Amino acid sequence: MTPTLKTVLARGTIALRVNELGAAISEHYKGESFKDAPLIMLCVLKGAFIFFADLVRAVSIEPEVDFVRLASYGNQALRKERILFAKDMELPVADRHVLVVDDIVDTGHSMHYLLKVLAMRGAKSLKVCALVDKRERREVEVIVDFPGFVFPSGFVVGYGLDYAERYRHLPAVYELVNSQ
Repeated sequence: MTPTLKTVLARGTIALRVNELGAAISEHYKGESFKDAPLIMLCVLKGAFIFFADLVRAVSIEPEVDFVRLASYGNQALRKERILFAKDMELPVADRHVLVVDDIVDTGHSMHYLLKVLAMRGAKSLKVCALVDKRERREVEVIVDFPGFVFPSGFVVGYGLDYAERYRHLPAVYELVNSQ
């Protein structure tokens, strides 16, 4: 089977939404209660890097940025995998506001784990921003505070999202459809 790419989010649609998210995030973090602890925007690698770069440029506040990469090991079919840091962040989060930026929140297992670790490290507040929020597939409680787009189903690629490390470079988001 040869996969077909069906456009689900055009480049302009994404750019418009990123600017809206940037404005909403800036508005949320500009208040007095955030002046004592500057915001850290934390990019979850690899998938979020393009979205993250555009989002950081779209905020009107001055965040610090950091990166983390998670890896799952084990039998995913049985949901007993262990989630580990393949790359840990470098900035301390104790008494800091942290906005985690991810490409997609699906079942929620990885995000739940990351938020738990950040809370244990003493983050003052934690929020999540995701390009794609697949709420219908959630298996654990995770709230995406700043969702880009809500998708019920479909395997999407492009704009950082990949399939076997392919398609990240595409400027829009596409559904990967199997065709014969």
